[in-house]
Amino acid sequence: MIDETLFEAEEKMEKAVEVAKEDFAGIRTGRANPGMFNKLLVDYYGAPTPLQQLASFQTPEARTILVNPFDKGAMHEIEKTLRDSNLGINPSNDGHVIRCVMPILTEDRRKEYIKLAHTKAEEARVSIRNVRRKGKTDLDKAVKDGEVGEDDGSRGEKELDALTKRYVDTVDTLLKGKETELLEV
Repeated sequence: MIDETLFEAEEKMEKAVEVAKEDFAGIRTGRANPGMFNKLLVDYYGAPTPLQQLASFQTPEARTILVNPFDKGAMHEIEKTLRDSNLGINPSNDGHVIRCVMPILTEDRRKEYIKLAHTKAEEARVSIRNVRRKGKTDLDKAVKDGEVGEDDGSRGEKELDALTKRYVDTVDTLLKGKETELLEV
């Protein structure tokens, strides 16, 4: 019972860290990175479709990304989605590829992105703590119902706390890395 609860909690905490990694990848830095386009959905013949499924990406230079649509008929919609996104890019279409040049980040924009990274990290921490709360409730219920002893329940709780600390520390490490990346000029 305790092992099942801990295993389930660990899986959910791992997912929270993965979501945080994806969110951090979506925050743009001074370099061009295809991960910035992970959350963009293109209206492809009436259906919202992830941009990764409609195009390939190349980074010929540090601040340039070439978006090469698989279906040239979707080029206009992809360009519109890129222009309307909050990435601050102005795509140019040459008929074959869409060229996206990343503008140089200003100091204010870097600070905004750092605030956004802190918000995403806090969301991940809250998610991890919510998983911990549910796990603790399950453990307390098992002790109360007599399924496990109090000693085993407190041991499980300590393991759950250690697990929580490990995943929160992982999110903090990811945040520090993203901050360093954003402050790089």
